Amino acid sequence: MSIRHICLTSALALAAGGAWAENFNRIASFPVVDNMAEGEDRNRETSPEIIATSADGMTLIYTDSPLGVVGLIDLTDPAAPAPGGKIDVGGEPTSVVVAGGMAYAGVNTSPSFTEPSGKIVAIDLATGEIAEACELGGQPDSVAAAKDGSFLSIAIENERDEDLGDGRVGQMPAGFLVMVDLEDGLACDTLRTVDLTGLAEVGAEDPEPEFVDINALGETIVTLQENNHLVVVDRAGNVQHHFSAGAVDLTGIDTQDDRGSLLFTDSQMGRKREPDAVKWIDDAHFATANEGDMDGGSRGWTIFNKDGSVVYESGASFEHALIEIGHYPDKRSDAKGVEPESIEFAEFDGVPMVFVGSERGSAVGVYDVTDLANPVLRQILPSGIGPEGYAAIPSRGLLVSANETDLIEDGGVRAHVMVYAYQDADAAYPTLTSAGSEELIGWGAISGMVAGDGDTVYAVNDSFYGYQPTIFTIDVSATPARITHATPITRGGRVAQKLDLEGITRDGEGGFWLASEGRTDRMIPHGLYHVNAKGEILEEIALPTELLAVEKRFGFEGVTKIGTTLWMAVQREWADDPANRVKLISYDLETEEWGAVHYPKAASDEGWVGLSEITAHGNNVYVVERDNQIGAAAKIKKLYRIPLDTMTPAPLGSELPMVEKEEVRDLIPDLANYGGYIVDKVEGLAIFEDGRAFVSTDNDGVDDSSGETFFWQIDNL
Repeated sequence: MSIRHICLTSALALAAGGAWAENFNRIASFPVVDNMAEGEDRNRETSPEIIATSADGMTLIYTDSPLGVVGLIDLTDPAAPAPGGKIDVGGEPTSVVVAGGMAYAGVNTSPSFTEPSGKIVAIDLATGEIAEACELGGQPDSVAAAKDGSFLSIAIENERDEDLGDGRVGQMPAGFLVMVDLEDGLACDTLRTVDLTGLAEVGAEDPEPEFVDINALGETIVTLQENNHLVVVDRAGNVQHHFSAGAVDLTGIDTQDDRGSLLFTDSQMGRKREPDAVKWIDDAHFATANEGDMDGGSRGWTIFNKDGSVVYESGASFEHALIEIGHYPDKRSDAKGVEPESIEFAEFDGVPMVFVGSERGSAVGVYDVTDLANPVLRQILPSGIGPEGYAAIPSRGLLVSANETDLIEDGGVRAHVMVYAYQDADAAYPTLTSAGSEELIGWGAISGMVAGDGDTVYAVNDSFYGYQPTIFTIDVSATPARITHATPITRGGRVAQKLDLEGITRDGEGGFWLASEGRTDRMIPHGLYHVNAKGEILEEIALPTELLAVEKRFGFEGVTKIGTTLWMAVQREWADDPANRVKLISYDLETEEWGAVHYPKAASDEGWVGLSEITAHGNNVYVVERDNQIGAAAKIKKLYRIPLDTMTPAPLGSELPMVEKEEVRDLIPDLANYGGYIVDKVEGLAIFEDGRAFVSTDNDGVDDSSGETFFWQIDNL
């Protein structure tokens, strides 16, 4: 079976919606900054990375490296996670695992790369106190506990300095494996080391153990990521098996970091897997997430037999599935694509499942591995920004993710832990997909929309894909809504460049008018573009001098056609606008006259408020008004309507009449229904003649974004 066939099979299964009665759906999102005590500086970075659960599944325990703590979350009510406090561990926690009533955290205390040091600390979950600690003789990374609670295995990575020697392995001291018994806590006198040098074909003298897991036989599987090697060690510390992680031939991928186009036409032959996380599936098989580091990263995941034979290889199919739901991080194309980094295994209602986390795609694939040689992709779940660790709680029907990226410095969303419930319900995500199309369609940064005939919506992407401006045809009768075609915008037979499309409306003749917001500081002009059904630009209309004299970079955020007149919403105030007044600009296609009215937008104590869409329907014009705030700070994401009879434009340069607005719907509750944080960019609105309305969000091209696109129907208008 070809990789493309595998991808289509998985995608069609996802798109089927009702293929499984039970699905995971996100039910809660907890910003870990809320674990700070009253009076603490909440402007500090905080980052949940590796996460574990207490034996009863009621408490989450996560590492927070920037703060140097292990954090606790009360999961008694999984739909409302509550702060559980945090514990200072005297260094940088790298991993945590639970055995009995104790949490064991690896802590890095290294003063330098050449003098690595660390410890394993035991935390009493009943008291929140550190009970004891063992020095490890090196810098720990991953920690695993035997299923019977009898011992721990700890990967001592002794990571290299990536700024030296081109970041290659071969930097001493070498890493190794540590095993220590648990006898009413840590038995430090039983600590023993396992030498891993001389095994790998790559950098044999400098193994860097990355991740460990232990099966029911007491066997530890160790990934040597940079060495592209895997080692199986028995309970006594003897190396049983070791073998290269091998390589994969990848086709249908994007390897160019052009931040402007999604072209999946490249290949990488013999790409080293370089696995990161690893989990046993049973006593003979384990799965790896092949993130890569030095020379590799095969963008997928693999199931191995512990003798080294490959049972299953995903190839590019996992990445393709993320592409189809708009979660492809184009800025990582020249590196490792979606970068699968984490992996988890558990059985839910008797179904063995592997969860594959994409760090850069900010999503997790849920695979049914009943047939180890033929895993089936059941779902892809949205997972916050930069998921680093997952933990399954089958006894409570829960899955949790730890998302390490904290955008405090950029004014963005804080790092989160997210909770998913295994429910007898339809999958709530994705809401938009290109699965099922004849060709692989990459998409993202959806902005303006317009309703077509029947059940068709047309949408455009914005300047994030400035070298691939596109009109997407969407079938809204499908669940999830399905992108069926992508029409490139062309000029003179070539794909048009330097467009910042934020609006689309039908021209009544089978073509479209498009509004480009423009970025004059990046030589992207404000303007209107008339295209035919093939996306060929027929006419370009620049702004008149009266507008160019007062323009600012936040330009047109939508276009709609009323009779022979185009109306465009300007996002924010231009130089001649009073505070909290923005222009709705008109252009008469017959007389070529420009005009405008003023719209009274809301004020905001934080950030800014502006318009992001305009759509005519019946006797009203509808606009989306939003702030640029995200998460708990978001306050304004609303749909308003303006009576058409108040939209009488005045000439540019004259005093502009003020239109009246009426609130139709607060969109924040709609966004909250998806169980994550509130995203900032509600960008698209399409209204059919029968009153059906669809709203969409812009996922910023998965750049400092979770990549989530929400596309949903609201009450008939």
